[in-house]
This record gives sequence, structure tokens and C-alpha cells, in this order.
Amino acid sequence: MIDPWRGNAVERNSMTTVADDNITTTDTDAVGETRVVPAATPSADAPPNVQQRVSYVSVPPDVWALARAFAAVLGESMPPPLRIITRIVDRLGPARARALLGQALTVEAQGGLTLPDGTRRTPGGVFFSLVRTSDEVSRADKEYIFPRRAAIVAGTAPAAAKGTPTLAPPTPMTWTDETYRAFAPQLQQDPGRIATVKITVIGRPGTTVEQGTTVVLALVSQTVPDLPKGLPEPPAGTRYTVFIARKQWAKIAAALAADPEDAAIIEGYAALDPRVDGIAVYATGTTTKRLQAAARAAQAATAP
Repeated sequence: MIDPWRGNAVERNSMTTVADDNITTTDTDAVGETRVVPAATPSADAPPNVQQRVSYVSVPPDVWALARAFAAVLGESMPPPLRIITRIVDRLGPARARALLGQALTVEAQGGLTLPDGTRRTPGGVFFSLVRTSDEVSRADKEYIFPRRAAIVAGTAPAAAKGTPTLAPPTPMTWTDETYRAFAPQLQQDPGRIATVKITVIGRPGTTVEQGTTVVLALVSQTVPDLPKGLPEPPAGTRYTVFIARKQWAKIAAALAADPEDAAIIEGYAALDPRVDGIAVYATGTTTKRLQAAARAAQAATAP
């Protein structure tokens, strides 16, 4: 095992005791050297009720070792942040703690977090902030991990809490292969389930190919619409291959031929089909802009 604090490989037996805001650890090396990490003395301004909620927990050596590895990654070497990291690993478990660490490193790579005074938080501070604000961490877990902060939030501390950190302005997402590989494993762990897929394609068809009972169209998107701020810009020129039943095509073919300004409106199911160069659309309903407008006008005329 590599000891992050000493930089060498040692066999180590550890027993760590956590009492809310205190950690006492005794480490014994294979060579017989024993090192004691003393418990921190609570500050004088700590709320009285915090000291009354002391509960001792024996932290297994693997938890303590993982917490030290986290601290090395985050660049934290002082006892107070190490105590918090140990509580996070002990309370949330290795898997959840690693997931939050990964999120913290991603936020740090994208610009990090800033305090109200404009200074940038440390990577450890980013990690702690994500744990505090995560909806997946229960209030009881947060009170265990941050007992003194929990007391302040509850209004039991004599002094008001300091200003909470604010998010730095996020940088626009850059959609690259590296970006996808960074979060693709998380997306693939538990993908959601789709109830309905529906796509609407509006445009003027060009060449058509008839194959049995199916008419095949090829359309290309030349422009990208205005998207919500912060989204990555999609590529222009996406190719759509549309499959329409012959009977459905017959309903709109005459209207398109009669009016060169008219456009087809095709609704259907979209799928990534390796047999076509782009996106395949399987039409479920077809009309044109002029036919749709005439249908609405007729409906309005017959309405009471």
C-alpha cells in the first residue's frame, strides 16, 4: 500500500476513532514504527449542543486508507479536511464517495467554484460543497459529515453562518470525443426508459425512390435552430432518410407538385439505422403546410 503522507510502500495496521469532529489514529508499520495522529481540540466558539452529540465510531483501516487517497487527490494535507473526507467515505460508502469525487474533479476542470469574495475554492472545498448540496445525500448524512455546519444551519449556533459559495460562471460545453468519454460510463450505468419517441420533419422533398409499398425520401438539415444557452452546438448538414407508406405519400404528393412553395410535414419514429447515412425516420403521419392550414380553416368554419 502507498502511504500518501509518507510516499513509500508500507504494510500498515491502523485503528481510527472518529468522534464527530475528532479523529485519533494509531498506525503501526511493518517495521514496528508507531505514529499517533492526535485528536483536534474543538474551537472555543463551537456550539454547546455539538459537543453533546458525540458518538464514537470505529473506522475500518480500508476506509481510513481510502480517505487518505482522496485527500492526496484533492491536495488536502491538514487534519480538519481529512476528518471530513473520512466521514464522507465512512458514511456514504466507497462507491458514492468516488462518484462525488469524480463530479468534484469535473467541476474543478471546468473552472471550479468561487466564494462571494471572488476567490476560487480549493479542490477539497469543491468536493465538500458538492456533498453539502447533493440531493442524493440525506440530511442525516450531512449532519454526520458536517456536524458543526448542521448546527449553524439549524439556528443553534450563536454566530450567523458565513456566506455560502457561489458557482463560477460555467463554461460552454465543448462536444468532443474526449468530452463524451469522460461521462459516457456514468450514462451507461443506468439509462432511462423511453415511453414515446416522436420526430417532426418539415421540408421540401427532392428526389424520391419507390420500393414496393414504400416511398423513400432524403432530406438534409442546412441550418441549426436557436437553442437554449449553454447547450453545445450541433453539426449542420444532418441527413434524414424518410420512409413513407405509398398511400400516405399519395395524399401529399399532389399538393407538393401543385405548389412549389408548399412543404411537407412528416411525423414519425426516429432511429439510428446503420443502413442509412444519418437518421432514419419511419413516417406515421404526413401532411403539408397548405393542407394543414386548409384543415384548420375548415374546422374553424364549422365550430359553433
